[in-house]
Amino acid sequence: MFLLCYAALVLLPLPGEGFFARLEVCDLLSGNRDPKFPRQWDYFDSVDPTHGLAHYQSGENATAKHLAFVNGTNMILAVDSTTKLGSGKSRDSVRISSKKVYNAGRLFIPDFAAMPSSCGVWPAWWSVGPSWPNGGEIDVLECIHNGSTNTMTLHTSTGCNVDRNTQMTGKVLGTDCMSSNGNNQGCGVSDSDPTSYGAGFNNAGGGVYAHLWTNDANIWHFTRVNIPADIIAQRPDPSTWPTPTGSFSAGPGCDFAVHFQNHTLTVDTTICGDWAESQASIDSAGCGPKTSADLVADPKNFDLAKWNISSIVVYK
Repeated sequence: MFLLCYAALVLLPLPGEGFFARLEVCDLLSGNRDPKFPRQWDYFDSVDPTHGLAHYQSGENATAKHLAFVNGTNMILAVDSTTKLGSGKSRDSVRISSKKVYNAGRLFIPDFAAMPSSCGVWPAWWSVGPSWPNGGEIDVLECIHNGSTNTMTLHTSTGCNVDRNTQMTGKVLGTDCMSSNGNNQGCGVSDSDPTSYGAGFNNAGGGVYAHLWTNDANIWHFTRVNIPADIIAQRPDPSTWPTPTGSFSAGPGCDFAVHFQNHTLTVDTTICGDWAESQASIDSAGCGPKTSADLVADPKNFDLAKWNISSIVVYK
């Protein structure tokens, strides 16, 4: 891993600006062997907040169990795929969050060579603020089991709706982002591209997800062969990219600066959990007739439950 910061010119409208702005790019994660890497991330090792059966490991344990390691030039975050478990037992997994905290005026571009894809998993690339849901949450890449397409979602406290008519290629699932009082649906957009998640994403050679957080939030997905040259050159210019896959523009009365603050970047793989544990979700993903307990117990279900991360770059 290396940490790289420098200034460059890019057409990146920051809040209140609509002109060329200087940015700082920091490559937070890559597979280069560098002792700085562990210091860039915190390993979450508490109880799974989604009520799943993921036993999140500390950095020390994840390394010792070969669940977090460098493979060539990439970083691998894996789920235990060797241990046969008893019914109701939790399976070892990894969840990392950036030590650095981010606010509006950033462009985030991770390059994933592969992502988890199997029955029983709930992988996600996302950012979240403190005191959830008050600081907001931006789910950029997320689905469950061996689903075929990505779902992008915002979660906030009360009082934030987004504009349904914003231009995007995805399908709007809801406009009320509130995730309080037992309602955790948020405001979502679904992608119809079969290369946006799981096996389809991996078979396409992976790709990048770019999300631009300013006074709104825009998300793009590019397969490996379609990554813009400016991203490859680390001179991204979102104004030249196609229509976003997901676009969240604040509706009347929703101030993004209030609802989204002080985010950490997170990569994790939950095991079942609130979204993925129901028999209906298991059956619809083609993972039935097994139950969630059956899926978690069998290590063979997690052979492909790995994040293969080439880099995560943050532009300001």
